[in-house]
Amino acid sequence: MEFSQKEQLVGCWERRTEESEGLTYNQLWADAQLELSRLLAEELPAEPPRPQRDRVVFFQQLAMLYVRYVQILRQLEEAYNFVVHPQKRRLIQKILNGVIGRVLELKNEMVEKEFSEYHYMDDVLHDLKLTPSKLEIPIPCYFLTEQSKEVQQRKAMLMDILKMMELSKSTDSLTVNDMTQEEAINIIQKAERARQRRLRAKLNEESRNMNRRRRTETAGTAGLELAAICIQKVWRGYIQRKRTKIARDEEMIFLGMAMDPQYLKPCPAEITAQANEALTLLKKEEHEEAYQKSLVDITNQLREIEGHDMSKTMKRQIHKWFFHCRNETGAFPDYPDEEDGGSALIFAEKSLQQLIEETEAKEEEDPKNKKGKSEKEKEKQDKAKGKDDEEEAGLKMLPSAFLSELEEGSKIFLDFWKTRDESRNFSQKHEVELIKEEKRKVIEAEIRIQVDEQMRQELAELKLSVDKDKGGKAKANAKKKKGSKSGKKKKKEKDLTADSTLESLCQELVEQGLLKQANNVKLQDYLGDYSYLGTTLRQNDIEPMPSLSDVRQVLTLYAVLPLGSQVVHEKAPLIKSILLVGPEGVGKKMLVHAVCQEIGACLFDLSPMNTAGKYPGKSGLAMMLHMVFKVARLLQPAVIWIGDAEKMFYKKVPKEEKELDPKRLKKDLPKSLKMIKGEDRVLIIGTTRDPLSAEIKSLCKMYNKIILIPRPDYGSRLILWKKLITKNGGEVTKALDLSSLAKITDGYTPGHMVQAIQQVLTKQRVLQQAKRPLVASEFIPPLAKIDPVMKVEEEALKNWYAKTPLGKKRIKAATGNEEEKAPVKGKDAKKKGKK
Repeated sequence: MEFSQKEQLVGCWERRTEESEGLTYNQLWADAQLELSRLLAEELPAEPPRPQRDRVVFFQQLAMLYVRYVQILRQLEEAYNFVVHPQKRRLIQKILNGVIGRVLELKNEMVEKEFSEYHYMDDVLHDLKLTPSKLEIPIPCYFLTEQSKEVQQRKAMLMDILKMMELSKSTDSLTVNDMTQEEAINIIQKAERARQRRLRAKLNEESRNMNRRRRTETAGTAGLELAAICIQKVWRGYIQRKRTKIARDEEMIFLGMAMDPQYLKPCPAEITAQANEALTLLKKEEHEEAYQKSLVDITNQLREIEGHDMSKTMKRQIHKWFFHCRNETGAFPDYPDEEDGGSALIFAEKSLQQLIEETEAKEEEDPKNKKGKSEKEKEKQDKAKGKDDEEEAGLKMLPSAFLSELEEGSKIFLDFWKTRDESRNFSQKHEVELIKEEKRKVIEAEIRIQVDEQMRQELAELKLSVDKDKGGKAKANAKKKKGSKSGKKKKKEKDLTADSTLESLCQELVEQGLLKQANNVKLQDYLGDYSYLGTTLRQNDIEPMPSLSDVRQVLTLYAVLPLGSQVVHEKAPLIKSILLVGPEGVGKKMLVHAVCQEIGACLFDLSPMNTAGKYPGKSGLAMMLHMVFKVARLLQPAVIWIGDAEKMFYKKVPKEEKELDPKRLKKDLPKSLKMIKGEDRVLIIGTTRDPLSAEIKSLCKMYNKIILIPRPDYGSRLILWKKLITKNGGEVTKALDLSSLAKITDGYTPGHMVQAIQQVLTKQRVLQQAKRPLVASEFIPPLAKIDPVMKVEEEALKNWYAKTPLGKKRIKAATGNEEEKAPVKGKDAKKKGKK
């Protein structure tokens, strides 16, 4: 009896915690929707806002909108992760895609208005009372989890091929190669010398032990007393140092200068919260399975019960329309084509009378009326142009492709979910009535196609029987129309690998080393601090260098978010290619692999050094590019990486690289890039450390976005040293002065830091940390062997970036006022001369 009472209490407690969690995330969603409705009211006012003439004020408005949308994005992403209701999650995902798209649009508009890829919003954060961490853009989990089954199967097939290739390479490495006589002699000599050294070491150890025994035998009582005193000294010193350390730590904790160790461990509340999160994820999967099952069952049920009645009502309505048009116009109407929507077009928000009036108006149209209309249209266009010219005096926001979707999503939330009583739906399972409403539309569309085929035949028979002459003309017109449609069709590209399967193409690309597996790194592993003085420096006409955190955010906006969602990629500003420019070791290659891991993208390697000697000749090159882009489209999202991108556009090819022909992709790759459309989630990412050796015009034509990655600043270096040391097994203690280490390593990149840490933190050194903690001076010798990135090199990259299209616009905008004043002085001088 007691056991059953305990079970009931535990169950009651679990229900309460689940209920509180559900209410928490539902409230989070409601708060996000409230803020979104406010933003939509600001962005879609009753009267269009006046153009803003001040560029700085306009950019501040954009920055404020951008930050507020990012906060909504963070709230919706968190709500989506923990809301269990499957239908709510679908609506949140729809709104989340719209918010992501709007964030990308605002980012694009900020770039066009400020002429910079990096923006500093310290003042906006201060006004909104937000910390810099709130600007971090989250990556929705459904980018990976909710890919279609076909894509998942293709990716699984690709993983199997990659594993098979790895196994074959490992077996090849195990095979014994023929050894020369010299190599065999060297191995025997090494083994013999090692044996002799081991014997000498053993003999030396035995002699030392013998000497120790003799000393202990000869030593008397005085020697024993001295030994005891020595041991006491060491022990008492050790104990006192330990007590002093404990007292110092307690004092620092009391003063609030150090954290109490008990707070470093996870508290019971945190452990229960983590357990609840795991339970929520399990429940989410269970509810999703139940929802998918009920979708199939309800669809079949509606098709059996209501399908027959739907077809009857459709036929009755279409019959009425036939004879009504016959009575009013004297002829049967033309049936709409399937491409136009079929019979759905007839009754789409229009009555029969409205449709009849439209048909009469179309028939009465003469060439004269058409000419008159065309003249009127020209007048309207001229007036619109005049208005646009008048409005060009100020800055206005570009039209958005996502505001209508956001408005629709917020309307569904307000009409249905906000006021819905869910007291009976405690477990947050799916709503059956909602499924029925959705599936009725799907079934109606399926049945409408069948009804349209039957009614087209019936209409043709009616026309033949009643209006024979008109029927013949109608047929002739229909044939002409069909001929004209077929003539407009564009020629499709030739498929050079029509006979090959996707599996065979993937296998060939893997064998050639063009399709690779991305390294297991995330964008969060690309460490860096926020730039705190960006706005202040720009106000003083000093262009700040971006921090590594800014680089991470820009790549999230340009690569991860568009590639992660098909809906966002089709409507958002299209970015086909990105060029990452920076010195060696700043993490360009790591960023490429991180983008692939965040969205589950396939990685293709078209680096000049990787393609050298593969698929020779023009036909071979065309075949290689065709295969890569075909597989990339089939396995999208996909990233095509071009390492050492400057080699493709060399001003002058070095003698040692002429045989490799690094410029072979210069003409054909831009042509393939033009074929990428909004439907194709394919992105080309190039990396270069020496853009000065390339032709700047052709390089900028190839890449839409050029992102300059600088050396890490002091804040980023401090974070990097701390995280990288702990990652490699090191312990950060008070003995390790990270601040000084970060200060003296100015000019060193994250790659240089990793090299130094790996050299210092060997297995033996990691084991010795308890007795001998790490010190900053240990990292100086390995760093001294590495050449840092000098300021001259960084300035050269900055000067090169100033010659890019965006860099030129930035310089023109900075010197715009001076250029505008110059002509005024000339005019005044002419006037004075006339006087």
